[in-house]
Amino acid sequence: MTGFDDKLRLNAAEIERALDTLLDAGRLAGPGEPPARLVAAMRHGTLEGGKRLRPFLLRQTAQMLGIAPERSIAAAVSVELIHCYSLIHDDLPAMDDDDLRRGRPTVHRAYDDATAILAGDALLTLAFGHLADHGTGGDGALAARLVVELAAGAGTGGMVGGQMRDIEAESAMLNETAITRMQAMKTGALIRASVRMGALLGGAGNDALGHLTAYAEAAGRAFQLADDLLDVTASTEAMGKATGKDAEAGKQTLVARIGVEAARRHLGTIVHDAITALTPFGTEADTLREAARYFATRES
Repeated sequence: MTGFDDKLRLNAAEIERALDTLLDAGRLAGPGEPPARLVAAMRHGTLEGGKRLRPFLLRQTAQMLGIAPERSIAAAVSVELIHCYSLIHDDLPAMDDDDLRRGRPTVHRAYDDATAILAGDALLTLAFGHLADHGTGGDGALAARLVVELAAGAGTGGMVGGQMRDIEAESAMLNETAITRMQAMKTGALIRASVRMGALLGGAGNDALGHLTAYAEAAGRAFQLADDLLDVTASTEAMGKATGKDAEAGKQTLVARIGVEAARRHLGTIVHDAITALTPFGTEADTLREAARYFATRES
């Protein structure tokens, strides 16, 4: 276990505790009492699993810029709620039709399709309410900037739009540029938003924000390319979800276009780009550098 592994594990434990507290039915705000089945499905799709990488990036970026870890946890939780809602919806029969997520039945398998849709909707809504209410310690202007940043990363020009392009690509032949652009939206946009939100919490100026954005965009590409490689090379047991489904569904990936070995070489180049973008921050950015390397070498 390395120092980086310890940081990743500690962050995951802290995010898990915060999510567990937030997703208590008695704490969920609203004019009426939340249905027990809905809350249970939300918890099933959110708790007990996941590396919490996006919250980790947000918190490490903020910490690098002088923000204490406890001050960034609400914003980090909001990002993770968005990520978890997207997984619930992606797993549905109308999308990727997956039965397994993080080693457990997907939400629609554990409950039903309608409950899974509503659980995802509820997590999405909760994310923005939590961010606006608790994300900045009362700084309304900063809260608004964080909400806008998260909405951009998660919306039509980001994650959701990328998922639509991914569906459309099942019946089209994309070149490498188009595949990279699609994946930058589908996967990279929320990673980009995570880093930028951490930077905004830390009061980053335009130059620093530009360098961190370049890092995040490269890190997002590395994460997706590594994921595509794992879909080809890893087992279902190691991944906690079905593998080999990209090829089965005819999905457009760089691995399918250029092959495994070329993709691995390209992955190394992308990681180098991410690390280079952090040069202005010196040793303070070492954890973010390790995160980029981890994205490329992870086994699940």
